[in-house]
Amino acid sequence: MRALSAKHRQGRPEVPRRWPTARARKGAVLLSVLALAACEPGVLDPQGPVGRADATILIDSLAIMLTIVIPTIVGTLGFAWWYRASNTRARHLPDWEYSGRIELIVWSIPVLVIILLGGVIWIGAHELDPARPLVGRARPLEVQAVSLDWKWLFIYPEFRIASVNELVVPADVPLHFSLTSASVMNVFFVPQLGSMIYTMNGMRTQLYLQADGPGTFRGQSSHFSGDGFSDMHFAVRALPADRFTAWAEQARTTGTVLDTASYAALAKQSVDATPLTYRDADPALFQQIVAQTVPPGPGPETGRPDSAVSPRTGK
Repeated sequence: MRALSAKHRQGRPEVPRRWPTARARKGAVLLSVLALAACEPGVLDPQGPVGRADATILIDSLAIMLTIVIPTIVGTLGFAWWYRASNTRARHLPDWEYSGRIELIVWSIPVLVIILLGGVIWIGAHELDPARPLVGRARPLEVQAVSLDWKWLFIYPEFRIASVNELVVPADVPLHFSLTSASVMNVFFVPQLGSMIYTMNGMRTQLYLQADGPGTFRGQSSHFSGDGFSDMHFAVRALPADRFTAWAEQARTTGTVLDTASYAALAKQSVDATPLTYRDADPALFQQIVAQTVPPGPGPETGRPDSAVSPRTGK
């Protein structure tokens, strides 16, 4: 028998053994990708009072909803185990139809969850009203934000300077944003600092934020607005007071003057604009954009895209 088996093995080509670790390696790679994806700082890594309040709302809401999810999962597994075919102690009641106690539990828990979630939303909606100043804070720094195709313009009216695709602010100082859009609707969002808010052409919205300490945070557009949307992000650099003052003084003496003519050139569609600063910013420019006394941007155009604007070739 052994000889026959040996001959039989010799007559067949040897098949390479598939080690079970191949799937494990693929699974490990997938898990590592997911873990790295979670390393990007976001709303659960707050760096300011508004961001912390937003994170608290998310965590509280999750905890409230888990009061239903976890018992439901445990109950499902418990029922499946208790009423398995091999358990002779499980009682089967084919004529059972109604239980007032069970109905009370089934309906009372969701009602309580809705009440608790409603309370969290109600309180958060009032305390985190974008136009509400931060309580107990110093006088805020005024910043005027304009969404363009596809970049951000930040105007500092107190310093008469402006920056593109870079928001430099003093740390531990409240920020009062006035926001509008020079083109299509967009959304201003700095996940680590807090609430997002829409920018709309011909309208002005407000938002109060603050960075508690020095650092660099990612700002982005969170509303699709055309070909260059994926590159419409900016860096938020929170600096100590003395370094911010030095940056503002340098911006006052360098760069191009921001007036109606330079703004018209800036408003042209472009992708992945290099950060730059402007000096002598026209203090009336933001209101002119809101009032539409300066022409709005063209917005995403229909038809075949321009190869100089679109990431596509245009062919």
